[in-house]
Amino acid sequence: MTIACLHTAESNIAVYEAAAKALGLPDGTLRHHVRADLLLAAEKVGRLTEEISAETAALLWHLAEDADAVVLNCSTLGPAVSKVAAGAGAPIIRADATLAEQAVKAGGKVIVLCTVETTIIPTTALFEAAAKATGAEIEVRLVLGAWTHFRAGNLAAYLSCIADAVKVAHGEGAVTIAFAQASMTDAADLLSEEVERPMTGPATALAAAIAKIATACSL
Repeated sequence: MTIACLHTAESNIAVYEAAAKALGLPDGTLRHHVRADLLLAAEKVGRLTEEISAETAALLWHLAEDADAVVLNCSTLGPAVSKVAAGAGAPIIRADATLAEQAVKAGGKVIVLCTVETTIIPTTALFEAAAKATGAEIEVRLVLGAWTHFRAGNLAAYLSCIADAVKVAHGEGAVTIAFAQASMTDAADLLSEEVERPMTGPATALAAAIAKIATACSL
């Protein structure tokens, strides 16, 4: 079994490998492809353009030719999946979409934390669409200042900002807290036992990929 993962940050490789290990996947199951330039281009213009979306879609199509499943691990680029999902050679999983489906299941107030401004619009649309099935109340929040730390290479400060935002959301009585980006995952390690762990994309995305592969094999 081979799962191709498209990232826009090198640091997310370790996050996904940890999730794969937790799921019991053999070493070498994941193949990682990093295209930081795609997110940088979207950040530069402040949104996902048609050109960036088309380039992302073409890359996903290519990765699907030599994998059992593909995971797109970037909430800013997520909408590009709709361009190729139907006809690709393997299932293409949008990590933030699987996260949204899981996060709204319990209904109630769902606070989605993100750190990149370009992801606010696609993430809000995705979670609100998923919430229609359960009546969950969605609020997407930008963790102010966090992305500046990430771009500066100060991962400790980045994760600390996120952990503080989780504590605030937890104190407001959110039923579910979710991290919109994989780069945020390790912030959960900074939380005390009294604070419920946020839902994260890597675990849900890989589980969805495994399920898709199993379904395809049974046909």
